[in-house]
Amino acid sequence: MLGWTDDRDLTEVLPDKEAKAITKAFEFTTCGELLGHYPRAYSRHGAGVNVERAHDGDIVTCVGEVLHAETFSAKGKQIHRITIADGRTRLTATFFNARYASRVLVRGARGMFSGKLNHWQGTPQIQHPDFLLLPKPGDNAGKQAATGSLRSLSVYGDLDEILTGLDYLPVYPAKAKVPSWRLLGAIREILRTLPPIPEPLPGTPVGFVGFDEAIRGIHQPDSAGPERHLERLKYNEALSLALVMALRRRDTEHRRAPALEPAPDGHRAGLLAGLPYPLTAGQQQVLSEISRDLARPVPMSRLLQGEVGSGKTIVSLLAMLQAVDAGQQCAMLAPTEVLAVQHARSLTALLADAGLPVNVVPLTGSMPVATKRQNLLDIVSGQADIVVGTHAIIQDAVEFFDLGLVVVDEQHRFGVEQRDRLRSKGRDGLTPHLLVMTATPIPRTIAMTVFGDLAVSTLRELPGGRKPIQSSVVPEARPTWVTRSIERIGEEVADGRQAYIVCPRIDGEGGVIDIAGRLSEGAFRDLTVGVLHGRLPGEEKDAIMADFARGGIDILVATTVIEVGVDVPNATVMLIRESEHFGVSQLHQLRGRVGRGGHASLCLFHTLADPDSPAFQRVSAVAATSDGFRLAEIDLETRQEGDVLGTRQSGTERTVRLLNLLTDYELIERANLDADLLVAGDPQLAQRLVSDVARDDREYLEKS
Repeated sequence: MLGWTDDRDLTEVLPDKEAKAITKAFEFTTCGELLGHYPRAYSRHGAGVNVERAHDGDIVTCVGEVLHAETFSAKGKQIHRITIADGRTRLTATFFNARYASRVLVRGARGMFSGKLNHWQGTPQIQHPDFLLLPKPGDNAGKQAATGSLRSLSVYGDLDEILTGLDYLPVYPAKAKVPSWRLLGAIREILRTLPPIPEPLPGTPVGFVGFDEAIRGIHQPDSAGPERHLERLKYNEALSLALVMALRRRDTEHRRAPALEPAPDGHRAGLLAGLPYPLTAGQQQVLSEISRDLARPVPMSRLLQGEVGSGKTIVSLLAMLQAVDAGQQCAMLAPTEVLAVQHARSLTALLADAGLPVNVVPLTGSMPVATKRQNLLDIVSGQADIVVGTHAIIQDAVEFFDLGLVVVDEQHRFGVEQRDRLRSKGRDGLTPHLLVMTATPIPRTIAMTVFGDLAVSTLRELPGGRKPIQSSVVPEARPTWVTRSIERIGEEVADGRQAYIVCPRIDGEGGVIDIAGRLSEGAFRDLTVGVLHGRLPGEEKDAIMADFARGGIDILVATTVIEVGVDVPNATVMLIRESEHFGVSQLHQLRGRVGRGGHASLCLFHTLADPDSPAFQRVSAVAATSDGFRLAEIDLETRQEGDVLGTRQSGTERTVRLLNLLTDYELIERANLDADLLVAGDPQLAQRLVSDVARDDREYLEKS
């Protein structure tokens, strides 16, 4: 937490049984880890904590008043059913053979309830929840009763005193055996025994509460509420990210790189002269920015973001040729073997068409041993000008003769550690230049945090001749629409075009093998149906893609191995089955595989999701717009940011817990300015402040 941590073991502060239960449920072992488990909501004087964002199976905690109560018998059991109003939502709770519940949970009773959520006919309900009767404001009539695991809260003191002494009742993300109130008691005990926390920054930031007040106030807000405490902790998270990025920028500025001046009559100039089409104004601008960076003796660190089909590949090739002209090698890192081979093939073709003797060498994990040995020899001897590969080129066994430029395609598939392992393969203490690319446009707040160590170039316009892709949602609940989608694929193929059908899995019902089999024996029995998925050997995948590119396959049924980089201009229609299983950016990337020629194209989003579900709405949002920047915001709204610093792309441990990377722009912008000042004035303090960043990231910083 920005240079501070409470390393006390939970067993030093909490009863042994409570500490063990929390560790088993959440894997927290220290007091600091538990203090970082912030409330998800608050209830003030009985105001409800809604469950609208929870999903079936989640353990939810709600605070509300009993509006209706009834007791009846069914199948030999006494059932007590109540309706609770939690402020925004009504939900039902059902108890079986619970005489105490039927006696105390009557109309007008107020309580705190925790149980597993499920919906029945659209109504949220919890069965046999643990509960605590809460006193009404000003009610000092006596002790309230607790049931189930709620009794454990009493180990920290008098229940009434604990609960009625809170202006705001925190509600924590919980587990079945460790509900919210059990966490409330544990955190209360930790805060009670916690000495005052010194301010970690040179002074309390203007406009914010102190750090000690923020930590205590986020868990135990006073009558003014939790907002000011929340804002300070958000700022701390933003500053942590900003400091890491500012330290990386400082580190890069202190390194040396080969200065790669553009040659007026080299390969780069030859390719520009030989292109069958002019570069767009955007491509020319971005190329100028990259060329200027490459000519400096400081390592370039630049992100190139551009819509699917905006022409990033040709820009990256021109950048690599500037390095080749200066006698340097280039490495291009791709996330999949299919994409690596596709890149190697397309780069070779572009160079051959321009008559340029540049040697492009692929390197993948599944490559035959003899071929790999020869390619490794070409790389270390300098015979290979451009090396295109997967993670295989990061391995220690791969040695470059003189690496000057690293290009990382689909940056979101790689962590910082991975791209920098490749970047460490320079010669004579020089650091290669770095260009990372993504076809997933990035909201400005993400650009400032996740990619804050990189300068950003953006390609917004599409090359001439591209036509918009028509997109439609095809619900499984509309059988005639599903049938019509298959007919449309047949019509496109009859017109001489080709099609993709993307499935969310390989095996089972609705998988690649199942769908390909059904279609090749049914609607498309007179057509050539190909199959492509990740379990196929590398050579077979390459052969299938090459056959599809030549037109030998009419319809390719595949998994997401065709998500990025696959370029078949004759493919004009794509059907994505069970599209609700894919993320927003994935759907946008997949759609970008069609519409790459001059033909009108169509993308059909099949879905099994209920029309009222968030999944259906997400798919509909993708179908409704091709604006990648808007879709990037939708993507961020519907998923967790994950760990944005190191090699982890997702997981339970998140650097960002409170900060909203979509809406907290002003806070992030201020943190970036403050971080630059702090790193410039006291870099050692800046290093100490991020020392509690996850261990992998700390090792990365020290290595830098």
